[in-house]
Amino acid sequence: MKKQKSIGFDVKFPKETCSDSHCPFHGELGTRGRTFTGTVTSKDLHKTARIEWNYKILIPKYERYVKKTSFLNVHNSPCIDAKVGDKVMVAECRPISKTKKFVIIKIINKLEK
Repeated sequence: MKKQKSIGFDVKFPKETCSDSHCPFHGELGTRGRTFTGTVTSKDLHKTARIEWNYKILIPKYERYVKKTSFLNVHNSPCIDAKVGDKVMVAECRPISKTKKFVIIKIINKLEK
């Protein structure tokens, strides 16, 4: 097993190991900047997951709130392997591809089947 390295966030080191170079725990990828929590909605692509989270915006003219949804493509390393429906925490990293600039660092709630 490789030496455990700190990724800058208070998360537990995964039990499984992987040989993915884009894994923040076992590879060379560093994390920085923004973090989000969201729900995995899709996991169709290779080592990629799509997460979404909801938020509200105030419309001052009508004094009402509008619900909005944001989507984000994130890297899903084999040692974490989040499934559809899991609530996850993602952190910003360097660009991995054209659309992936975040990586999953923690599964908060697993979806029970």
